[in-house]
Amino acid sequence: MNANIADQGRPYEGLSPDAVLAAVESTGLQTNGRLLALNSYENRVYQVGMEDGPPLVAKFYRGGRWSDAAIREEHAFALELAAAELPVIAPRAFDGATLLTHREFRFALYPRHGGRAPELESADTLAWMGRLLARIHGIGARAPFAARGTIDRNTFVAAPSRAVLASPLLPPAQAPRYERAVAQVDALIAARFAAAGPVARLRLHGDCHPGNVLWTDAGPHFVDLDDARMGPAVQDLWMLAPTARALDALLEGYLEFRDFDPAERILIEPLRLMRQVHYAGWIAQRWHDPAFPRAFPFASEPRWWEEHIADLLEAAEGDG
Repeated sequence: MNANIADQGRPYEGLSPDAVLAAVESTGLQTNGRLLALNSYENRVYQVGMEDGPPLVAKFYRGGRWSDAAIREEHAFALELAAAELPVIAPRAFDGATLLTHREFRFALYPRHGGRAPELESADTLAWMGRLLARIHGIGARAPFAARGTIDRNTFVAAPSRAVLASPLLPPAQAPRYERAVAQVDALIAARFAAAGPVARLRLHGDCHPGNVLWTDAGPHFVDLDDARMGPAVQDLWMLAPTARALDALLEGYLEFRDFDPAERILIEPLRLMRQVHYAGWIAQRWHDPAFPRAFPFASEPRWWEEHIADLLEAAEGDG
């Protein structure tokens, strides 16, 4: 599949409960018919009960987003981390393959691991996660991704802003103001990256927010490498550390296992803005998927776009 082709229509219309169970059983496993839809919008994810053993998690990939090669790179990275005894959930292999197909759907099966949200107010918790992220990054720095791309302005500013401008969600009267806001934000981002200098890029988790960290009595484990890309190490740190003090606690643990380039601190604000622009573009691009209007009804309201544009302009003009 070509990752540049936008999905059309209803991408999961044929993914009925029976189709999910049939896909899982196509691997030779036997389900018990129990199925629980888990919270996911980009892909479709289900907990599937098994006749012999604990439930598995079945992840069905959205067509047109990642190429087969890119998904296999994600899986290989997860398996590499798991082989190093890092707490990252990796897919199961069947006859050597982790990317599976059933009818028109691509999917993967994962062991189910529960947990609770991490307590990010705790310096000890942050230091613990910092140590683990440093070890993940140490492995991530061994070799580059070839098919998964990089966290850059084209992917996180230019492409999503084009999706917004092409979408009926953006009120036409707001389009010129939106274009001006994005142009100013993009200039700020470019200036900050230039000021940071030649920062090293490595394989990252890519979407390391608290919802992708589950905590148990044994400590944290990381889930969902679906946004893994090449990028600066700070990308996996800033979403877990909303304050400078929290970032210091995270880095205290990180520095026990890996150096951190202090120049990367200047990238936190541009990375946050890139995520903000990308979020609006993601909703606009996926609006034809029936799950999105249900989950993000605010995006159909002019007020939300007014506030989104105002936030971008405030960030750009405040920096000036």
